[in-house]
Amino acid sequence: MMGIETEYGISVTGQPAANAMFASSQIVNAYANFALPGVRRGPKWDYNEEYPLRDARGFDMSRAEADISQLTDDDLGMANVILTNGARLYVDHAHPEYSAPEATNPRDAVLWDRAGMVVMESAARLATSAPGGLPILLYKNNTDNKGASYGCHENYLMRRATPFAEIVRCLIPFFITRQVFTGAGRLGIGQDGRDLQYQISQRADFFEVEVGLETTLKRPIINTRDEPHADPELYRRLHVIVGDANLSDVATYLKLGTTSLVLSMIEDQFLQGHDFMPQHPVREIHQVSHDATLTHRLTLEHGRRLTALEIQQEFWLLATKYCDEKYGAKLDDQTRDVLTRWEGMLVGLGTDFWGCAAEVDWIAKLQLLEGFRARDSLGWDSPKLQAIDLQYADIRRDRGLAAKLEQRGLLTRMFTDEQVLAAVTAPPVDTRAYFRGECIRRYPESIAAASWDSVVFDIPESKSLLRVPTLEPTRGTKGHVETLLDSCPTAEDLVRTLTANSAD
Repeated sequence: MMGIETEYGISVTGQPAANAMFASSQIVNAYANFALPGVRRGPKWDYNEEYPLRDARGFDMSRAEADISQLTDDDLGMANVILTNGARLYVDHAHPEYSAPEATNPRDAVLWDRAGMVVMESAARLATSAPGGLPILLYKNNTDNKGASYGCHENYLMRRATPFAEIVRCLIPFFITRQVFTGAGRLGIGQDGRDLQYQISQRADFFEVEVGLETTLKRPIINTRDEPHADPELYRRLHVIVGDANLSDVATYLKLGTTSLVLSMIEDQFLQGHDFMPQHPVREIHQVSHDATLTHRLTLEHGRRLTALEIQQEFWLLATKYCDEKYGAKLDDQTRDVLTRWEGMLVGLGTDFWGCAAEVDWIAKLQLLEGFRARDSLGWDSPKLQAIDLQYADIRRDRGLAAKLEQRGLLTRMFTDEQVLAAVTAPPVDTRAYFRGECIRRYPESIAAASWDSVVFDIPESKSLLRVPTLEPTRGTKGHVETLLDSCPTAEDLVRTLTANSAD
């Protein structure tokens, strides 16, 4: 089970001092009015079961210690809407954020993340065209190159019994080195980007510690937030904050697919005895990103010196062996595809990385920049190159450079426009997101609130709100509840049926 939440970069044309929270609220409210027309109020977010300050290492941070950005169990009065596709669209402090619905596989996770780009493009257009609207632009990137960074976070459901120390030991070297195919590319070195050289990742320079609970200050390579949004006795949600926001479908697909494979190996204790931990992890996540030649060698704790590609090749070999031994001929097609693409990517990066430009954002962007540098004799400090760096992430299909590359067949797409548009309004059919999204679609006036693990009904005949828990992510699927929902034309009918079944 996995999903992506993306904070979008936001700017108001001609108004550099515009309030980002106000502009972000305009984005969310404009889409809420469009997505749920005629509804007197949209459902609120149910924060009852959220614990953002619980640490996987066995303790809770106090609210007094926490930065305001960590207090995600209160919307602070900012805009928030739940969509019929099961996603959440809301204001995360200074940015509009789209949190995609849960998916059971990387391909679906990519599709509903891509649907989020369509939602955001529509929201910006609606907000701009509304009376008194601001000329708002949105970017799927990770930094303003002035010292601020915003996240593209991945979430993976794991077994609670898996030792957290083993997660840390195995994932730190994996995250440091997967940048070679997941990096979004950035013109600028350092958090403020003043050193105008090119690097692989937009996020790497913003990580300062190895492990921690924070997400905006002292960012850790491994985030310890312990908020499963599921049965806490069974599950842990690994909250990954170290990744870039990708425009390439294939890069996102491999980011999710390879990480899922490594997590499976950790859960099954397959990586015991294999150690790729660098001596200085924080320094290495920066240095790997700063080396676009892919020749930098990391010094590991036991003295070995390997490139990021060589470490990724070791992970691929272990994943291949793991799948052969555990599944053999029964290995599912998508996992097999991830392994095949992973291998091909590593071979391509090691032999002719320009040949990977159609699938890797940092190479596609670098190719664009080098083309302009050669044509116009530009240095890396040229404002024109900085503008190209930003415009690559512009989500407008008629202006964004990544979108232009896709239209010319130079950046690989995994989905048709029709598939993406369907995912804008319809939820995945094989997770609890189906129940959440369908309830929002069928009974919008009767839903008081919802969250990842609940739907709260407001029924006139009831003296209090009725909360339906959805703690198991594999329940509430189309196969489980479609017949039930079809038999209940109103929310009152559904609640009555659920209550009767519960009593039985």
